[in-house]
Amino acid sequence: MGKEALDREVYEAVFSEGQEKERRLQELKEKARAMGAYPASIYPLYRKMAREFPGFTVPAINIRGLTYDFARTLFRVARELAVGAVIVEIARSEMGYTRQRPLEYATVVLCAAAREEFPGPVFLQGDHFQANRRVYLSRPEAEKENLRNLIKEALSAGFYNIDIDASTLVDLSKETLEEQQRPNYELTAELAAFVRSLEPEGVTVNLGGEIGEIGGHNSTPEELRAFMEGFNRCFTGKIGLSKISVQTGSSHGGVVLPDGSVARVQIDFDTLRTLSELARREYGLAGAVQHGASTLPEELFHLFPDAGCAEIHLATGFQNLIFDHPALPTEFRERIYAYLKENLRGEWQEGWTEAQFIYKTRKKAFGAFKKDWWDLPEKVKVPIMESLAESFTRLFEALRVTNTLNLVTDLIPRPG
Repeated sequence: MGKEALDREVYEAVFSEGQEKERRLQELKEKARAMGAYPASIYPLYRKMAREFPGFTVPAINIRGLTYDFARTLFRVARELAVGAVIVEIARSEMGYTRQRPLEYATVVLCAAAREEFPGPVFLQGDHFQANRRVYLSRPEAEKENLRNLIKEALSAGFYNIDIDASTLVDLSKETLEEQQRPNYELTAELAAFVRSLEPEGVTVNLGGEIGEIGGHNSTPEELRAFMEGFNRCFTGKIGLSKISVQTGSSHGGVVLPDGSVARVQIDFDTLRTLSELARREYGLAGAVQHGASTLPEELFHLFPDAGCAEIHLATGFQNLIFDHPALPTEFRERIYAYLKENLRGEWQEGWTEAQFIYKTRKKAFGAFKKDWWDLPEKVKVPIMESLAESFTRLFEALRVTNTLNLVTDLIPRPG
């Protein structure tokens, strides 16, 4: 298939509807595989990382909009820098507000990898497969079924890396850490066993858990032990978690100031180092995972591998680059902001300035204006993608994942 023909087929599939959309996406996913792009689990690399930290931190990148162009840019830079250790992910919440279900997301990303002739495995990750606390407390079985259905949908699409997040259920009203973490580790263990029961033959899904909801107090060694000891007691399978997400001072999207700028993130790298070392030494995990750090100044990213951090999740910084890029037409940006003020006014919290409201809600415009984003002319998209490429280059170099392609392909060979 010609490259331009692939571009056209991806676009037409994404904007089809119903069964026709699913059929087109499935066919394209198979075409991408035939062209050399295949989904895989990063589990073998994380097992190696658990035995001896390799000196790099794996970036996990959430793509909320301009998905095909964004992913093509990512894989092009990864190919040029021989990056094999990189994850592409989407969270449960993002699937909703960006209007990207697992099959669509997986197909678009795999086609982007094929289009750029990326030679390594594609690690698709379900980020924050998170229990909704309000729903769970009122109807726990219904929320469990929601999560099981999401897991089934993701696995069938090729998401062989899943982060289970029941940290929303941590009950700080309980006296002991073990009791505080009990709802978290019990549900995490139950869902982990469910994932293992559905694994495709020859695939060990890479699983993560989370001990503290991002944005709360910093995690402690005692909390990590309480969670992992409880999980290990409850988990009925043979292969459990590979990594653990912790809180070290960050927040998703960063803290936005009244003028719309983002406050400087204060990551506690000593906590991150301590928890990563403990996770490896006592529980055989790859290490700790850092969320909510994409608005951190770029000159600090080299500190994550220094701290032994296994994985870092990045979304908002790239979103900000896109929205604030000088190539994005002012009229288009203002049309989005007018939509937010009219349709999402209920999310405008007391005391927020307009700039704070726009910053916190504009991610939801990726779904509402999905086709408009895809239809932006090349004269707009090209400079945005050039800026993204520069950002990826600096990120990959700081996290030290350049020249990891051979390591990854040796551990995770192409399926026969």
